[in-house]
Amino acid sequence: MRAQFVLSEIGVGLRRNLTMTFAVIVSVALSLALFGGSLLMSDQVGTMKGYWYDKVNVSIFLCNKSDAESDPNCAKGAVTEDQKKQIKSDLGEMSVVDTVTYESQDQAYKHYKEQFGDSPLAASLTPDQMQESYRIKLKDPEKYQVIATAFDGRAGVQSVQDQKGILDNLFQLLNLMNRAALGVMALMLIVALLLIVNTVRVSAFSRRRETGIMRLVGASGFYIQAPFIAEAAVAGLIGGGLACTFLVIGRYFTVDHGMELSEKLTLINFVGWDAVLTKLPLILAASVLMPALAAFFALRKYLKV
Repeated sequence: MRAQFVLSEIGVGLRRNLTMTFAVIVSVALSLALFGGSLLMSDQVGTMKGYWYDKVNVSIFLCNKSDAESDPNCAKGAVTEDQKKQIKSDLGEMSVVDTVTYESQDQAYKHYKEQFGDSPLAASLTPDQMQESYRIKLKDPEKYQVIATAFDGRAGVQSVQDQKGILDNLFQLLNLMNRAALGVMALMLIVALLLIVNTVRVSAFSRRRETGIMRLVGASGFYIQAPFIAEAAVAGLIGGGLACTFLVIGRYFTVDHGMELSEKLTLINFVGWDAVLTKLPLILAASVLMPALAAFFALRKYLKV
């Protein structure tokens, strides 16, 4: 097969169907940009889980005098020194526990004033109203229920709280947003495939006389189909290149510069450029294979070669 013939036919096809080709390029670019963004979002959620789950604590809040008067869990009174010693001793014997940190009422009051000093409530609080607590770092954050079962309802314990539950709600929201992006991507992908099929069919119809002559002189099916398939692949590749550009620009201007999220949201460990660059070859490969396969199956039925 002569490469010059294929290239010339690609140019002819792209010029004849310029509007539809442009629509194909835009659809492929948007759908694959969403696809790449979804992959990066999945990586980001995974990175955040690894980072934050390693830092979450289980907190055992102890009863104070105020709780003894108002909280049913503290009906037996404020925690005693013997109860505190027993709780700490039991925590030290548990294999799931990594470290235990005690926070006194004065320390809790100081931390509250540092975080919520501007709140009207802060002015009316006193240290004796704060709760003592044990902050437990687990070897496996999934083992929270072991601590809850052992200490929830024990005398002197007001409540057992797991910070992981708060993070789970955040990650569920992020995963929901990621699934929504994948849904939009799938819709755009279907639109792109339909546009590719229609573009190829219009191109084949406009050149039906040439393809008919080629069939009569014994040209192989692949020889006839190749220009149309290559035409779709080229349009898809241009769209894939735009999708890669969108991802790179998006990462650059949202995280590193422009919005500078990496500096404003220091508590979030953003995925690096290596994660972005590893997605680009996948996007380019999909941008070529997807239109080429769509064109191939569309032509098999349309040209009957």
